[in-house]
Amino acid sequence: MAAEAKHFKYVVLGGGVAAVSVPSSHLVGFSPFHPHRAWELTQRLLAPVSQGYAAREFANQGLNPGELAIISKEPVAPYERPALSKGYLFPQSKSVLIAKCSAACLMILCSRHGFSLTPDACPLVNRSRKTARVIKLTDFGVQGAESNNILYLRDLADADKLVAAMQAKKDGKAVIVGGGYIGLELSAALKINNFDVTMVYPEPWCMPRLFTSGIAHFYEGYYANKGIKIVKGTVAVGFDADANGDVTAVKLKDGRVLETDIVIVGVGGRPLTALFKGQVDEEKGGLKTDAFFETSVPGVYAIGDVATFPLKLYNEQRRVEHVDHARKSAEQAVRAIKAKESGESVAEYDYLPYFYSRSFDVAWQFYGDNVGDDVLFGDNDPASAKPKFGSYWVKDGKVVGVFLEGGSAEENQAIARVARAQPAVTDVEALKQEGLEFAAKV
Repeated sequence: MAAEAKHFKYVVLGGGVAAVSVPSSHLVGFSPFHPHRAWELTQRLLAPVSQGYAAREFANQGLNPGELAIISKEPVAPYERPALSKGYLFPQSKSVLIAKCSAACLMILCSRHGFSLTPDACPLVNRSRKTARVIKLTDFGVQGAESNNILYLRDLADADKLVAAMQAKKDGKAVIVGGGYIGLELSAALKINNFDVTMVYPEPWCMPRLFTSGIAHFYEGYYANKGIKIVKGTVAVGFDADANGDVTAVKLKDGRVLETDIVIVGVGGRPLTALFKGQVDEEKGGLKTDAFFETSVPGVYAIGDVATFPLKLYNEQRRVEHVDHARKSAEQAVRAIKAKESGESVAEYDYLPYFYSRSFDVAWQFYGDNVGDDVLFGDNDPASAKPKFGSYWVKDGKVVGVFLEGGSAEENQAIARVARAQPAVTDVEALKQEGLEFAAKV
């Protein structure tokens, strides 16, 4: 069968939060492409963020009709993935519009700028090896982990399965396995949908990669006050199911058994790097890039969570998993590509790490680095009517990171300035007493 040839100057590969870019001259070495479809490119192949930020930046930089194609294994246009664990699951909401609004905007870009959007046109990942996907309990041989209604949340198809299960098991019991981003946000969403929710995680407190014990004290107490049960220090080791194969119980390592109708697992994901194994340099679990997201192979760019890039603020190579970095790294890479073509230059990527979350009536933001000594300030009582508290991280006499719950837009901007400026601190106790006033002075 003759290959169907298509010609593009740029191709955006994938519909995830971020992926990898490769020039046309290197396509031949990648076996995961469909054997009956040839993609001939004249210059570069850029992997995207799901929101279409790479495509949008190409349009902003100037693009001729027919120069750009977007290829994704998902059968839908790229969309705002963070909405999947928030508005998409809320009862009686316009959730589908929330998750797909950016897809609609991208379709408008396609028509205006001549983009070619090809969902599921070619398998970009080696699916037999199951790369570039959420970590599943079946990966570890957990007994009963293949039962029905043991669910994950990585893409729109996963979210649709979860919505269907919530409708089928209305007002039932749900067990959330994991105490990180997904665990906290999904616990809130399930509780809002009137489920009896239990969270299970092995760590001594929730989200230990970012939260200190003082920060976690508030959220665990707040969730408990909302009726969510929390089981810490143990893991799921097996599941029971009924005659139809539907999960009925979660077996914990400490011997407890939790009855349930739905299990949602949020224990992380793996970045897509196996596709390019041995072809570009790797470091710290990602594809090593420069400050413009170009890899060790000229013309090959990696963005988002697959990229290990020079974090200028801390003078070190780092890989960052967050949608904010995915968006900004995509834009940086496209600007660098277009600048190189015109013989110009762009500034090096100077990223300030940023994380945020919203659940129930609380919302927090974090900027910088959570290393050194933490200095908790404010009111972190879970029973407070209007809680507002935060934490500074102090290393080598400087504030390097700031967390704030319940901040206004101006206050959140202030803590971002602190994390960027890294002001000196001589009296930690005075810093604790000043709290947000310290940030306001920077």
